[in-house]
Amino acid sequence: MNRRAFLGLIGSAVAWLPVAMAKQASPRRRIGILMARLEDDPEAQRQIAAFGQGLRDLDWKIGQSVLIETRWTVGDPERALALARELIELRPDVLIANATPSLIALRQSTVTIPMIFVSVADPVGQGFVPNLSHPGGNITGFSAEEASIGGKWLDYLKEVAPNTATIALLYNPDTAPYAPMFLPAMQAAAPRMKVTLVPHLVRSLAEIERAVTETASRAGGAVIVLPDSFMFGQRSPLISLVERLRLPLIFPIVIGATNGALLAYGIDRVDLFRRAADYADRILKGASPADLPVQQPTKFELAVNVKTAKALGLTVPQALLLSADEVIE
Repeated sequence: MNRRAFLGLIGSAVAWLPVAMAKQASPRRRIGILMARLEDDPEAQRQIAAFGQGLRDLDWKIGQSVLIETRWTVGDPERALALARELIELRPDVLIANATPSLIALRQSTVTIPMIFVSVADPVGQGFVPNLSHPGGNITGFSAEEASIGGKWLDYLKEVAPNTATIALLYNPDTAPYAPMFLPAMQAAAPRMKVTLVPHLVRSLAEIERAVTETASRAGGAVIVLPDSFMFGQRSPLISLVERLRLPLIFPIVIGATNGALLAYGIDRVDLFRRAADYADRILKGASPADLPVQQPTKFELAVNVKTAKALGLTVPQALLLSADEVIE
């Protein structure tokens, strides 16, 4: 082979190599996540870890075949909107919206990028999707809560604290506009249980402190936190306050009882994030969110803090202990 022919062969091979490599290598995909939680919240980290594990179980290599960008904010709509726009500038293939405030911010920022919401209550009532079976548009996801769960909170509270007479219901209407959905079931059960329900709309720690202090001034006072990302972020100071004022507290996520609340009952949000990985996988492989039905929660968790019960002079019925998913001694 002469020199000119040899160089021509080498040149052809070099020209072909990048094309062949491009065909073999799959482009990295990008997922943007907007969390309505504090970044150092252990529960939030468990949720993110479950999503990542779900992707790995579906053969995605995080940092290689898929990149994940996560942003965190609680109780600040302007900050949520700024972070939503920041994520969109990264050109993600899929967006994950945790809770109502994140979904509002992301929906205001794009109507084209596929979006999966996780832990959003009443997505039809809030106007995010027209119906659950055929969401249409660029949004689908995993809804949170069942309106009837409010009755269960009262049942569990009265089992452990039978002298309860006045119950403060705490939520922030800006971050949990759906919260009134729980009231009908609770109001229907209240006369039978001989309790008075007092909703408190709170937008700051100072307002939480006033509501709880007022409740403590009444005989048989207790507190129930409605599902709300803002209230989840105020978990530590709230629990410290009810401990000092010796009030029974029910939280809607298990970690509330782990941190010191008397009881916690609600959906398994870690499970929702794990399931969301399957929808992300489908969309990354070409599925449209319009064709993926909104999923309902399937797993609920009950946690009882026996240590807190003893501090309040309460006895937890054995049957309740046996039915609990977690008992904190």
